Amino acid sequence: MTQNPNLAALSAAGVSVWLDDLSRQRLQSGNLQELIDTKSVVGVTTNPSIFQKALAESDAYDGQIAELAERGADVDATIRTVTTDDVRNACDVLTPQWENSDGVDGRVSIEVDPRLAHDAEKTAKQAIELWKIVDRPNLFIKIPATEAGLPAITSTLAEGISVNVTLIFSVERHRAVMDAYLAGLEQAKAAGHDLSKIHSVASFFVSRVDTEIDKRLEKINTPEALELRGKAAVANARLAYAAYQEYFVGGERFAALEADGARVQRPLWASTGVKNPDYSDTLYVTELVAPNTVNTMPEKTIDAVADHGVVSGDTVTGTAASAQEVFDKLDAVGIDVTDVFLVLENEGVQKFEESWSELLEETQKQLDSSDK
Repeated sequence: MTQNPNLAALSAAGVSVWLDDLSRQRLQSGNLQELIDTKSVVGVTTNPSIFQKALAESDAYDGQIAELAERGADVDATIRTVTTDDVRNACDVLTPQWENSDGVDGRVSIEVDPRLAHDAEKTAKQAIELWKIVDRPNLFIKIPATEAGLPAITSTLAEGISVNVTLIFSVERHRAVMDAYLAGLEQAKAAGHDLSKIHSVASFFVSRVDTEIDKRLEKINTPEALELRGKAAVANARLAYAAYQEYFVGGERFAALEADGARVQRPLWASTGVKNPDYSDTLYVTELVAPNTVNTMPEKTIDAVADHGVVSGDTVTGTAASAQEVFDKLDAVGIDVTDVFLVLENEGVQKFEESWSELLEETQKQLDSSDK
């Protein structure tokens, strides 16, 4: 099988291509394997919205749900069984990529129940439970980077469990996430875990930043404000990459752990589907090319990059000063970026909670119809 040249160029530039979607139909049809073979896909991310859509739009789950209904499984147990089965099977499909990359790629992420986003103890407890149920070394447990999520991230990593930290919007929170990662590694080391087996990515959300800031710029409606539309998200991610370099390229705290086999926590660009039709549909891919990163994309974005994405090497390293200028200008026109990031985090948690509720409703509906 031949890989698409644009996506192969992206991979060669140090960006791991992951698919931001999973469904049983994708697994059973061989579509996931096809994307691995032809579109350079080396990982998969999931979230409650993805599973809700998968269950609502496919009859691939009907047989298993009917069987679970017959056994008297409640809605929570049904969701846990169905989603962990899909994730385990995806882990198996991606095992060759995991082995070939020494554990860096070939990863599949599953999220803790978003209703626990503000409860550190319950989040960490469920992370361990999901790790045991899926029982695959190439699994990532997704934990949101809320205030309560930070200690849960540390305690999960301390157990030797690999973590995908999700819903990061600000560079300030990204720094707190990297601190939580290093604290987790330090505790894992003290507990005797092999640090080389513990991996993590920091999922930095991109497009939603432009959506929220553009809305505020349009409200201000001055030439200076309107000139800044579509610039904040890429600048924000580039500043996050500069922070990553500060921590992991020559950072003293990491250097002490690296001697024991510790891995860097790679930045992962999430929410990379472009929402504004006025912008290039590959904007959040081609402008965020840097070594040691991941870009998790919906299939539509993967197809856009495959068709017309121009990958011209590293577009991030050395851009921190110009990225900071964008934020200085945003401040000058009256954008309160602290408020922007707070709104986005709260909305992000709320959206996942709503999707989880819809997933519960959809599954309950299917359990009820199976009972009849």
